[in-house]
Amino acid sequence: MATVSHLLAVKNSSHVFSVAPDSTVFEATCLMNAEHVGALLIIQNYTISQKLVGIFTERDVLRRVVAARRQPEHTKVGDVMTQEIITCTVDTQLDDLAELMRDKRIRHLPVLHKNEGIAGFISIGDLNAYQAGHCELALQEAENYIHGRV
Repeated sequence: MATVSHLLAVKNSSHVFSVAPDSTVFEATCLMNAEHVGALLIIQNYTISQKLVGIFTERDVLRRVVAARRQPEHTKVGDVMTQEIITCTVDTQLDDLAELMRDKRIRHLPVLHKNEGIAGFISIGDLNAYQAGHCELALQEAENYIHGRV
């Protein structure tokens, strides 16, 4: 059964975009626009380590900034980020991942190593693309079998 590590291996980009909690919403959304991503990890840097403290998504911008009439240039990401972080590990099976994202109604998920370090960041689009590719491969194999090209 395929796991999140398989998805990360075929994902077009393994780079994880992040900002610090004291970054402004304006800075964060500029980065999101420049990199064409819908979410950022919020990482607190300590002297010898880093800690994942939140996630900031397009939904957060709409609900906690725009609808609340906050000024993006003066609002800190740490004040409007999602703090209840749902994560998965590289060993999470993709069926379980899909169920988690569907049940929790989330579109972006940080991926952690077993030691809690950040392994990657995936979106529902990444999962859908991986599953579509897998379906195409299975269909091609079935067609080859039917037509005796095995």
